[in-house]
Amino acid sequence: MEQIAVTGLAVMGSNLARNFARNGAQVVVHNRTTAKTDALIAEHGSEGDFVHAPSTQDMIDALERPRRILIMVQAGGPTDAVINDIAPRLDAGDVLIDGGNARYTDTRRREAAMREIGVHFVGAGISGGEDGALNGPSIMPGGSPESYATVGPLLERIAAQVDGTPCCTHVGPDGAGHFVKMVHNGIEYADMQLIAEAYDLLRRGLGASPVEIADIFRDWNSGDLDSYLVQITAEVLAHVDAETGAPFVDVVLDQAEQKGTGRWTVQSALDLGVPVSGIAEAVFARALSGHAEQRRPAVALPGPAAAWAVEDRGDFIDDVRRALYASKVVAYAQGFDQITAASTEYGWDIDRGAMATIWRGGCIIRAKFLDRIRQAYDDQPDVASLLVAPYFTAAVSEGQEGWRRVVAGAAASGIPVPGFASALAYYDGLRAERLPAALIQGLRDFFGAHTYRRVDREGSFHTLWSADRSEITPP
Repeated sequence: MEQIAVTGLAVMGSNLARNFARNGAQVVVHNRTTAKTDALIAEHGSEGDFVHAPSTQDMIDALERPRRILIMVQAGGPTDAVINDIAPRLDAGDVLIDGGNARYTDTRRREAAMREIGVHFVGAGISGGEDGALNGPSIMPGGSPESYATVGPLLERIAAQVDGTPCCTHVGPDGAGHFVKMVHNGIEYADMQLIAEAYDLLRRGLGASPVEIADIFRDWNSGDLDSYLVQITAEVLAHVDAETGAPFVDVVLDQAEQKGTGRWTVQSALDLGVPVSGIAEAVFARALSGHAEQRRPAVALPGPAAAWAVEDRGDFIDDVRRALYASKVVAYAQGFDQITAASTEYGWDIDRGAMATIWRGGCIIRAKFLDRIRQAYDDQPDVASLLVAPYFTAAVSEGQEGWRRVVAGAAASGIPVPGFASALAYYDGLRAERLPAALIQGLRDFFGAHTYRRVDREGSFHTLWSADRSEITPP
């Protein structure tokens, strides 16, 4: 019987331990406080073969070599503390797996440190929440090929399965797995922001109730927008608050919180020089929502005199649907561009089509059109952007007029749509034959002698702006 230990038995750790046990593994369970270990075995011990480990050493002693230990504790310092407690007790060839939301730079550091003592370290991004952890998440493990040979088959067994394919694969070396999970979360931020903007437009433009909008989202979920997030949007919008009888969405404070992975995605994109404007706008929109002290007095600021006057309900709903789909394509395209850039920067050799494959089930951003993304990379592995892949070019082209009407109408009516608008601006910037960046580069040369390149010959040049304005080639 295969063995694995799980240390850290909060909701995610407990559910993953149960998932392993249900899939035939002997699971050694450990927690800093034994109460959670006792509770897990008392409540779910009948689901499989669990071994109670009161201490770290008991956990180590219960495992055959090579040992496999999954750490499910808070990211940052607590993870380092657990690693420092366990690592000295391990032997060469043992495998430590960090299944938390670790920053990929921390994972790279930890993997290098463990490699020095002969221990394999796997940074595994795990998406799907508590339900996915129990019934099949999407798993993104990074680390050495040898480590994946040891833990991969067991991880694939507990992962979600789509068309007989596990939503788990070896992503790449050291921090690749946690990097891909970070970008997944960034896309998730963008996706939720776009859905929220679509809801807001439908409510303000149509005067529709949340329950009516829930029906619209249910209809959308039967087509190209078929996805987990669209599905649960309908559920949330249809929910009624038991205490007040009001729509649930109307009694929730309009301040969206965040745990940091979205910010990490944007910070990494800035370092890599990759424009992820859709993700960035989603992060900034959450930040704006939280600044109540600024928003309260700003309610008195002047805006448009008239609200949006929708002439045809059906056409308006279809325009919003098209804008949502096109903007989602942009957000995913930007996320995959970021993965490409990091893969090149760190030598990870990430298979982008494989990432789309393992995101089809279990994870929060699972969606029907991930099959289209996988196919795009299968057909053209080096495609410059998903937006120039034939299917997505056609899909966005078909919907762009509605997309433009929505963004223009929202601006005219004073309805904030930062996600839709930034996605459209990115699309137009990407397809522009020539950008005004030429002027920016000229300005940089004027005040800072930063040089520029020309369209008609190779090399770098500088104009002597303060002299005779002749052009020179700097040494």
